Amino acid sequence: MPGAAFPFAMMGFDLDGTLVDSLPDLALALNHALARSGRQAVPAEAVRAMIGGGTARMLERALEWTGGPLPGDELAQRRGDLLAFYERHIADHTVPYDGCLAALDALAARGCRLAVVTNKLEAYARTLLEELGMADRFTCILGGNSLGPGRAKPAPDLIHQAIRRCRAAGAPADGRFAMVGDSSFDIRAARAAGVASVAVSFGYNDVPVDQLGADAVIGHYRELLPALERLSAFSPRPA
Repeated sequence: MPGAAFPFAMMGFDLDGTLVDSLPDLALALNHALARSGRQAVPAEAVRAMIGGGTARMLERALEWTGGPLPGDELAQRRGDLLAFYERHIADHTVPYDGCLAALDALAARGCRLAVVTNKLEAYARTLLEELGMADRFTCILGGNSLGPGRAKPAPDLIHQAIRRCRAAGAPADGRFAMVGDSSFDIRAARAAGVASVAVSFGYNDVPVDQLGADAVIGHYRELLPALERLSAFSPRPA
């Protein structure tokens, strides 16, 4: 059977900064919200370091960068402004990273079940992937709110749920799972779940990529399958 020797039967992918470059659209939505409170715009490259942990955390970081936190009611209003603007412009400038689609196709050809495991709200993750014509590639799409409070990355819960759903969709019960991401949230979640991790150096790394503690690092999607092959002897390290 072709692909039977491939070491991973299931793959999880972060979304922003891993599958897609969404920085331009996120920066526009963030700066729209900041402007509603009279705050200065944050340059796109500064926004890059603020992504990770969901939109609420991104907004909090931007407020710290532009002068400090807002009162609770105003903060809620600004988050609503951010999300409403982002929903209207979710895929205006967002694109998959170079080589991403080919890598996903290559994994599927090897029998891998694919999952999205993101801290983005699930509805927005689904909408974005549908707009980009990518949603049908994934067995499941899980967002930071999919399982309730406290269960987003770096907790392992979303990865555990992705594994369950991939197995329910036909992945072997003893199949192995690997997580691909760009931030400490992804790598810490993988470590906590006891699965292999691959970090991408081209994403929105919140710490230097060589300090994330991933089991492998890639600089382009053409490197993903060879990296996974090298992890065939992977064994979990303590969380």
